[in-house]
Amino acid sequence: MGIRGEAGVRAPRGPAAAPGTWVVSTAPGGVPLLGHALRLWRRPLEFLASMPAHGDLVAIRLGPQRVWLACDPDLVQQILMDPRTYDKGGPLYDTMRMVLGNGLVTCPQNVHRRQRRLAQPCFRPSRIADYAEVMSAEIGAAVEEWRPGRELDVTDAMMDLSARVTTGVLMSTSLDPGLAAEVRACLATAMRGVLLRAVVPLGPLYKLPTPGNRRFDRALARLHHIIDQIIAERRAGPARHDDLLATLLEATDDGGTATGNDPAPYGTSGPDSTSAPEPCPASGRPTPPPTPREAPHAKEPLTDQEAHDQLMTFLVAGIETTALALAWTFHLLAAHPEEERRLHDEVDTVLAGRPPAPADLPRLAHARRVVTEALRMYPPGWALTRVTTTETTLAGHRLAPGSTVLYSAYVLHQDPVAFPDPRRFDPDRWLPERAGSVPSGAMLPFAAGNRKCIGDHFAMTEAVLALAAIAARWRLRPPSARTVRPVPAAVLSPGPLPMVCQLRGRPDGGAAQAVPSQAP
Repeated sequence: MGIRGEAGVRAPRGPAAAPGTWVVSTAPGGVPLLGHALRLWRRPLEFLASMPAHGDLVAIRLGPQRVWLACDPDLVQQILMDPRTYDKGGPLYDTMRMVLGNGLVTCPQNVHRRQRRLAQPCFRPSRIADYAEVMSAEIGAAVEEWRPGRELDVTDAMMDLSARVTTGVLMSTSLDPGLAAEVRACLATAMRGVLLRAVVPLGPLYKLPTPGNRRFDRALARLHHIIDQIIAERRAGPARHDDLLATLLEATDDGGTATGNDPAPYGTSGPDSTSAPEPCPASGRPTPPPTPREAPHAKEPLTDQEAHDQLMTFLVAGIETTALALAWTFHLLAAHPEEERRLHDEVDTVLAGRPPAPADLPRLAHARRVVTEALRMYPPGWALTRVTTTETTLAGHRLAPGSTVLYSAYVLHQDPVAFPDPRRFDPDRWLPERAGSVPSGAMLPFAAGNRKCIGDHFAMTEAVLALAAIAARWRLRPPSARTVRPVPAAVLSPGPLPMVCQLRGRPDGGAAQAVPSQAP
């Protein structure tokens, strides 16, 4: 729990503190009709990051709707650990269902158990170990195409790399480059539309044939067509595959209980490990309603629609989340040459000039801490919502059924109580002796509870292998000093990130220079 200090920063207090000390308030600065929607749309990170100064639970008005922002990690833990009371829903999830359907990320709680059971075999430790071999091969092939002195957009390059890895693991083969580029472009258009519809809920106006609405509808329709084509071809094909899609299509619901992910610390010990979001239908295709239904009879496999939604979820999560985590990681390393040197020392010692292999992962501890710290500073899933299914109390305040509750990993990760000097890039926060002091619920790049991202180990394995493979051969340097600001859409991106490839041992640009990094 927390109370407010003099400067509006949450002050710690012990478990014996008197009850009733939560601060519940309404965000200042709302305007008639729109409330806080324009402020949230124009500068969402700055707006949300300013809310802890106003209370532990803060009401934000988005047009006629009221959303409750939980600013304290204890409140967020209460929300995430009670998914029956706080179910997936709210403006963001309601819009995300247009893209992701009722996959693991967006489905309601009472169908989640079946979906988790069916998807869990895809993410068992033994399967992650198999995928890691594919990851290493795809990462090596992608990095082999780089050339010294070449300037590339690192965000774009990491999207390409992650798309290559994800499709290789999902379908045993990478998508055709042209099709992969089309998928990424459609995803970008769809995700921009998702954020706009969530923050500025204008309902019927989004059905008007405006250029923006048409672009959104076309992107969704194309995405869904591609996914349907992939599933139809796989079901019709006689060949047996050993990939994630085959595991998913062959899974049956045996009525067992999903146990969730095995716990994996951020490199050594500390809070639960981190993961990626889990992201279908568009115009001309009915949107699966988030209405509950009982699990089918035992041994029933995924329907085509369920397979569609899960594949879309895994594609979006697998590509965007890991790619953005890596892009932010290389930006931060360029701004902190000493941390980059420590990373190079580790990969040189562990790899000794060879490509990374899955067996190297336990020894790449600093690489894992670097990725974890990048996820702390710039969590891809920066803001998520839940909806109450029944009357409940949060921070001593009564919430009616249907109330929307918002939490922001970005806001939580900037809390100076949990993370002293929170805007400093400090991978050593995740050393065993320091990570254990991070409060439960303060670090949530992959959420928590039984709705925690099922692919967190997958994402961290890919990110660490990619970081090690690239750092073993390359330095990435911006061509000029520039301030990089986060671009908050459905995920948190650095936007275009131009950097020059320098082959290690033969740098093209002389000594490394720190580059400014500015977070709001």
